[in-house]
Amino acid sequence: MSEIVVPILVAIISGPLLIIMNKVRKENNAQHGEAQILMRILGRKVDRLGEKIDSHIGWHDGVKDKDGTNN
Repeated sequence: MSEIVVPILVAIISGPLLIIMNKVRKENNAQHGEAQILMRILGRKVDRLGEKIDSHIGWHDGVKDKDGTNN
């Protein structure tokens, strides 16, 4: 009797758990994809900000900008 009951109980318990875990995994993958996009955007903004700061520091030091002026 237990040879029949045990696999049925395992299927009843583990089936819904596997479905929930799979759904959570898919949501997690989607969130990671969104985070990667946001990190790329943030990285570009930080790079541009760094260039502006370097240019401004150069201005204070009397170093000419890329266009040859001393703005």
